[in-house]
Amino acid sequence: MINVSKLREGIVIDHIRAGQGYKMFQQLGLDKLDCVVVLMRNVDSKRLGKKDLIKIETNLDLDFNVLGLIDPNVTISYVKDGMQVGKKKLSPPDKVVGILKCKNPLCISNQEHLDNVTFRLIDPEGLSYACEYCDKQTQL
Repeated sequence: MINVSKLREGIVIDHIRAGQGYKMFQQLGLDKLDCVVVLMRNVDSKRLGKKDLIKIETNLDLDFNVLGLIDPNVTISYVKDGMQVGKKKLSPPDKVVGILKCKNPLCISNQEHLDNVTFRLIDPEGLSYACEYCDKQTQL
């Protein structure tokens, strides 16, 4: 078994569905950081069976909308001096701006190539969002 040391200071993104960690790693641009970043895949988990986990040895602002879209069940732990000092559980965001693309090819947002299109959450269980222009559902 691989042993990864405890963080002195930074962020732990935990309870990521197995296989989603790399996607989250890419979306957050963690490869561009100049600090220690660890992505662990398929880690044994009592709750999930298998999970992914990301440890970042620095404090940074995370885009919780992106994280909530990729996997709304993740937890974010903040670490200082080797101890957890805060924890945040995510849920799907009620509104998403500029991240999703409408699946309706006739939507004005696709015809005019609009940026920052807003989608509103219509089904938290099924992770479905509706386009602000045509109300077409997009399921993640």
